[in-house]
Amino acid sequence: MEKHDPAPLRILVAPLDWGLGHATRCIPLIRQLLHRGCDVWIASEGRTQQLLQQEFPSLTHIALRGYRVRYAASRLGLAIKITAQIPRILQTVRYENHWLRQVAQEFGLDAVVSDNRFGLSRPELPCVFLTHQLRIKAPFGSLVQKLNYRFINRFDSCWVPDAAGEPNLSGSLGHPKRLPSIPVHYLGVLSRLEPREVFQPIRLVFLLSGPEPQRTLFEKQILHQLANTGPLIPGAVLIRGLPGGGGRSSEMTDLIATGKLVVYDHLPANQLEEVLSAAEWVVARTGYTTVMDLVHLRKKSILVPTPGQTEQEYLAGYLRENGIACTFSQTGFSLEGALREAAVFPYTFPRFDKRSDDIIDQWLEDIRVAKA
Repeated sequence: MEKHDPAPLRILVAPLDWGLGHATRCIPLIRQLLHRGCDVWIASEGRTQQLLQQEFPSLTHIALRGYRVRYAASRLGLAIKITAQIPRILQTVRYENHWLRQVAQEFGLDAVVSDNRFGLSRPELPCVFLTHQLRIKAPFGSLVQKLNYRFINRFDSCWVPDAAGEPNLSGSLGHPKRLPSIPVHYLGVLSRLEPREVFQPIRLVFLLSGPEPQRTLFEKQILHQLANTGPLIPGAVLIRGLPGGGGRSSEMTDLIATGKLVVYDHLPANQLEEVLSAAEWVVARTGYTTVMDLVHLRKKSILVPTPGQTEQEYLAGYLRENGIACTFSQTGFSLEGALREAAVFPYTFPRFDKRSDDIIDQWLEDIRVAKA
């Protein structure tokens, strides 16, 4: 009797929509699943969907409403605004769970990888929760932490994109004293980028990301300083983190016209690899995915946490203390001063073992055995 190969496993990957970092760190996982013959479906919306459709145009993309968290222009305003949105966030979690039940039945999903989307678990499906924030640093931290573990423990396992021991990149965020009750696996550092051979060095690359209005506020701050630096930084590159494009101010247009700045709204992974590999210095946020990319590429970085984002502010202190990045507050940020300090900063570039291949292989094998 002729033996037929089993149908490929249909895996749903769904990243959170709070900034593009959740989407970009899913890219290497999606590639690994595709390499293993999986039928990968992607659930997202907005800028996240635009980015992933550009990276994987041949895959099936389905619409999933995001959390759509609104941010503020000040630290105090952000804390108030996030607190006010908690009921709507919890409503979205319930919506996700109902949505997954319908989609799993309609499309025959075999498993789910949820990047920080708390509602994407079902008892009848193998569901993985991907996060680097096992410990939440936020106002009302104890209450938020209990809620965090309550949701995580509804999944079958938790994947943390970091090293299990020291050195590591997430500090106490990914290595709390008490872990969730489900199995926790440390994948090692995830990055969609690989170092490239450099033919034309670039002195300075600005890599913007994160939620509005802070992304635009920081962009304006950088542009204003570039416009007033004279010949200090010729030919800098700005990558705006806007997959769908965005308007350009007169200041940006003038900088482009005078040759002081090259601007890209967004770059796909292969072009981003080239630009970042050529960079002498990278100015960016302390978003965790950005940190993983820059450490993997062994880039000297100047990192500025998004004001009011306690996770990024913690990471800024942790990375500076461990010599991984030279970090500064956005308030009073001086590009010239940061470059002077970064020039003498004792950068270290730890290397991390990649464990994601083995973990994904075992997970897929377990799913196939359970289906047999």
